[in-house]
Amino acid sequence: MTKILEKITVLALIGSSLLLAKPNVSILATGGTIAGAGDSAIKSSYSAGAVTVDKLLAAVPSINDLANIKGEQISNIGSQEMTNEVWLKLAKRVNVLLKKDDVDAIIVTHGTDTMEATSYFLNLTVKSDKPIVFVGAMRSGSSMSADGPMNLYNAVSVATNKDTVGKGVVVVMNDEIHSSREVTKTNTASVDTFKSVNTGKIGTVYYGNVHYYMNPVRKHTSASEFDIEKIDSLPRVDILYAHANDSDIFVNAAVKAGAKGIIHAGMGNGNLFPSTQEALGKAIKNGVVVARTSRVGSGRTNLGGEVDDEKYGFIATDNLNAQKARILLMLGLTKTQDKKALQDMYFKY
Repeated sequence: MTKILEKITVLALIGSSLLLAKPNVSILATGGTIAGAGDSAIKSSYSAGAVTVDKLLAAVPSINDLANIKGEQISNIGSQEMTNEVWLKLAKRVNVLLKKDDVDAIIVTHGTDTMEATSYFLNLTVKSDKPIVFVGAMRSGSSMSADGPMNLYNAVSVATNKDTVGKGVVVVMNDEIHSSREVTKTNTASVDTFKSVNTGKIGTVYYGNVHYYMNPVRKHTSASEFDIEKIDSLPRVDILYAHANDSDIFVNAAVKAGAKGIIHAGMGNGNLFPSTQEALGKAIKNGVVVARTSRVGSGRTNLGGEVDDEKYGFIATDNLNAQKARILLMLGLTKTQDKKALQDMYFKY
């Protein structure tokens, strides 16, 4: 009888430990305002990436109640300094970690200037359905009413929520959850700067309480054809911004500098100034891939319309903004230069 009670006690303890087991979350730090510090709580000036990942995590001890946390420093820069090399390093590391059975989710702390770009890059290149969450801050850690700690707590809550599985890379800021494909920074300084202007947010997270209302519908992560393990460099793709009284000078400069692709952020529905249009047509004949997007900030850049895409050989970028259209073209060019295949990518991703 005593041995039976001992076995029951052991099984009860095992069952209890399984119920109390917390998910394992790796937090990869890249720098940014969330890791920034200044000399005053009431001044806007600060140094981005001044705080290491260990100090960043120590500032929000309550995240340890949600998960077993491990921190890792990938870079420590302001995100305006982001490079292809850091993108590749980060994506490859995330891919490796998510293949491990003892890693349930990834959080990337990142500066807000290029967060939408980096998160979309991972959305296209990391092969996993496990949660990948980007988070940042609009006020440095030394600022009065710093938003970083709550954003980080909410990010861990989202990363450990079962409903985040399979949603691709998401961005958590200001109590909102956004798809990385849709989100963009819309204000220079406001804490509610991140918006999904074409589709809206996909969920909310309020003091750690997660609620989803929709799913991303474009291909991403495990369904993507891009494999980060096979990509060691990215082709040069430049962005040109249209304006009244435009010139062909920047088109020619991009071609001379060796651009393999050009994203043209046009007026209205991706429209071009006449001399720019002719210069881009000439660039296409010389082997440069040109994709049209819009500088407007929302809406779809359509094939045809005022621009004869078939005549010139332009690609239309659907509703991706210029910075994300650039990422998709860079990745697309690692696989093909066929314009039809590249055009189809803008309808799939």
